[in-house]
Amino acid sequence: MSVLMEFAMFPTDKGASVSKNVSKVIEMIRNSNLPYKLTAMGTIIETENISEALKILENAYTVLETDSDRIYSNIKFDIRKNKSNRLEEKIKSIESKIGEVNK
Repeated sequence: MSVLMEFAMFPTDKGASVSKNVSKVIEMIRNSNLPYKLTAMGTIIETENISEALKILENAYTVLETDSDRIYSNIKFDIRKNKSNRLEEKIKSIESKIGEVNK
């Protein structure tokens, strides 16, 4: 199984720039050794099951809630049985049809 989860999570009570807070979440994800892609609007992570994905969400919240009173999150899932490495393969599928997409 492949669970792709795209999410953004950040405090809303820390002013206009929250990169200091978000970088702590990204560090936690990096240390999880799960495949992920950071984008300008969120992070995409691939896990083998829904429990792993939800654990990442819980850990992200734990990282932020220690010094925040309000946290915003937006979450999307794409769950598919009998597949893996979709974080890369979905991009390759498009590129096989139209060429390189991320320059």
